Amino acid sequence: MSEGFDFLGLRIQWRRKRGTDKWHVYTFIADRPIRQLKDKIRALTNRTSQQNPRDVLIRLNQIMRGWANYFKHAVCKATLTSLASFTWHRMISWWMALHRWQWKDVRRRFTDHTGRWHKLSADGTELFDLQAVAVTRYRYRGNTIPNPWTHLNHA
Repeated sequence: MSEGFDFLGLRIQWRRKRGTDKWHVYTFIADRPIRQLKDKIRALTNRTSQQNPRDVLIRLNQIMRGWANYFKHAVCKATLTSLASFTWHRMISWWMALHRWQWKDVRRRFTDHTGRWHKLSADGTELFDLQAVAVTRYRYRGNTIPNPWTHLNHA
């Protein structure tokens, strides 16, 4: 268990909890699903692609929302943050190539007068924010798992 193993896209591993001497079983996202998601994002945001940006955003949102909902029970907050950054940069670089924008054009389009960035959007469709997914881990731990054999009234 200390080496860990991959199962259904998750990396299950026995690790020491930071700051303590206690050991727990952690579930991380395995490397292969992350690579596959990045490959799908790269395929949709190819620099030479002439697709409609709204259609690309819709498909990206579908893929990322489903992916995040599947993996939201793992230790994945940092992974989701890095994937959100990766997606944002891919979309910006694709739009810069598609519209022949310079960086100042990107800033003009996606920031307000105070310099804050807006969400990326095209024709009313916004890019799904992977960082905003609530990570819920370990709803049941230890003796809080319901056990039917602890009840005395076996009929």
